[in-house]
Amino acid sequence: MPTIQVNGATIAYTDTGPPPDHPDAPTVLFGHGLLFSGWLFHHQVAELRDRYRCVTLDWRGQGDSPAASDGYGMDTLTADATALIERLGLAPVHYVGLSMGGFVGQRIGARRGDLLRSLVLLDTSADAEDPAKVGRYRLLASAYLLLGIRPVLGQILPLMFGPAFLASEESRPVVEEWTRRLRRCRRTGIRKAVLGVADRAPVHDEIAAIDVPTLVATGAQDAALPPDHARRIAARIPGARLEIITDAGHSSTIERPAAVNALIADFHASVEKA
Repeated sequence: MPTIQVNGATIAYTDTGPPPDHPDAPTVLFGHGLLFSGWLFHHQVAELRDRYRCVTLDWRGQGDSPAASDGYGMDTLTADATALIERLGLAPVHYVGLSMGGFVGQRIGARRGDLLRSLVLLDTSADAEDPAKVGRYRLLASAYLLLGIRPVLGQILPLMFGPAFLASEESRPVVEEWTRRLRRCRRTGIRKAVLGVADRAPVHDEIAAIDVPTLVATGAQDAALPPDHARRIAARIPGARLEIITDAGHSSTIERPAAVNALIADFHASVEKA
């Protein structure tokens, strides 16, 4: 997997390159959620790569990006993403971010809108973490650091996936693959990533400045960031479109891939026609 060195960290990414028959195709850049990697969007990359150049990045300490000594706050991750866009000459991109990736996407949209063609925000929030949950997340991060994923899996799964998905037998290999990939990461990096999310600052006051076409979508069963978070974002960003995805939890891209693919494809097509 290729990497770039930026802001004192090594950032891994994937790049499909432009479609052979569309060398000037715009780029879709995907930013994943906490405890995942670019793999979170493998269904979307497969669907879109014939029409777009698709790039995924792994936030520091997750996926194939090694743990860094520091810099896990959302502002630093935003700097990592903007550096990748500029270093690879991708701008303006269609940015798609889920949860943690959405925290970053909102910051890019509000501060560096010149880098964006459009913005898709999935299962995310413009607010600081719920104070009632911060202590729990800190405890889970410490337990994970000491004991690994298995002792805390029962508490994490309902946050990461919706009940309809977890109740399906077809979900078992997906959860097993997610767990396998998570185990490959250094626990120190994962713990710092969790704390970066738990301690994030709100951007609700900033996002009114976003002036690129924006789609906000969320799973109806998202327990980590319930749909009211999406509604608040959509109400704040001028002209934003809001969609609620039925039978999906926090990881909508792999729980309801066909529904998410259809939303993104339709939205991007409308942006390209405008």
